[in-house]
Amino acid sequence: MKGLLDGIRVLDFTTMMAGPYCTRQLADMGAEVIKIEAPGGEQNRRAAPIRDGESAVYGHLNCGKHSIAIDLKSPEGHRIVLDLARHCDVVVENARPGVMTRLGLDYDAIRAVKPDTIYCSISGFGQTGPSAQNPAYAPVVQAASGYEMTNLEQQPEMTRPGFVGVFIADVMAAVQAFGAINAALFARERSGAGRFVDVSLMESMIWLLVYEVQTAQFPDQSPRAYYRPVRASDGFVMVAPGGQLTFENMARAMGSPEWIDDPRFRTHPDRSRNYAEMMALVESWTSARAAAECERVLMENKVPCARYREVHELFDDAQLTHREAFATVSDGAGSFLVPNPPFNFADAPVGAQNWIAPYGSSASTVLGELLGFSEADVASLFADGVLLRDIV
Repeated sequence: MKGLLDGIRVLDFTTMMAGPYCTRQLADMGAEVIKIEAPGGEQNRRAAPIRDGESAVYGHLNCGKHSIAIDLKSPEGHRIVLDLARHCDVVVENARPGVMTRLGLDYDAIRAVKPDTIYCSISGFGQTGPSAQNPAYAPVVQAASGYEMTNLEQQPEMTRPGFVGVFIADVMAAVQAFGAINAALFARERSGAGRFVDVSLMESMIWLLVYEVQTAQFPDQSPRAYYRPVRASDGFVMVAPGGQLTFENMARAMGSPEWIDDPRFRTHPDRSRNYAEMMALVESWTSARAAAECERVLMENKVPCARYREVHELFDDAQLTHREAFATVSDGAGSFLVPNPPFNFADAPVGAQNWIAPYGSSASTVLGELLGFSEADVASLFADGVLLRDIV
């Protein structure tokens, strides 16, 4: 079976996380992705963990893509990239606004050689406006978006925002860009027109703040019950007694049916006002049991519950194994697991492709197939330093 994006070709100028994760999703759907790397290689080629010189993070973000390392500042390199763009449906970049213009590879330059190109730019704050030129990494955007202060307000034991190691802004922007590109491709099928897509990490983060955006406009004095961990004898569990039936199921499963008629917990507003007292009673039950037992008993009684797990435990999870949530990919250092997209189709394949191109290794294949370059032509470009294959 062919992927849903089979026949779509992507020219990928991205680095770090947001852009590469977007284009990896396109590759997972069957698109041919040609990654253009600068001299020295994409920064994530040196990201830990490194095994025998190969970065698992780079492979995670870039499996299924070609790699051409090219000096974009050289006239010949610039010409080659524009020639490649003539054969591509989508261009994705995540440089700071203005960089691609200075390189002569912005939307106008690409559109001049291929008018129906879908050109997607991913940046911290968008391509226009007073903050467009501000440098931005995910932790900076997460701080600026209100997300981190919202999270702090929900952590009564914390006195300052927490450390940032999960780059939510990058992943959110990657997902938004992936969706926008596919929408633009669909629209092109109807109109034949190309489009410029402008995705910002900042606005992607704001999409997470559903309640917060509304309560910032319409302050609500009624207490909000934040879901919170409760202690088990060997760890923590999350118990989420949301609706009335779920709460009643929980009370019975915990051997305390009297909670159902307790004036503090009788209705949802009652439980919201007395949430801390309710969860203290819940914890008195969970703390006497192992986390796995809490999870089993409550889930059997249709009460949403999960023990807190480490990431390494996910690889052997029966549900995730059934869903084929992880794929095995290989690079020069061996095989490892990466997540597949969180969706599938009954009649089309979707998933991580098991190949990770070494730096600059796709030049002969791509330039030969698309531009008709001979092996001698490619060798000459390597000799002249227009193309590169060694990371310095």
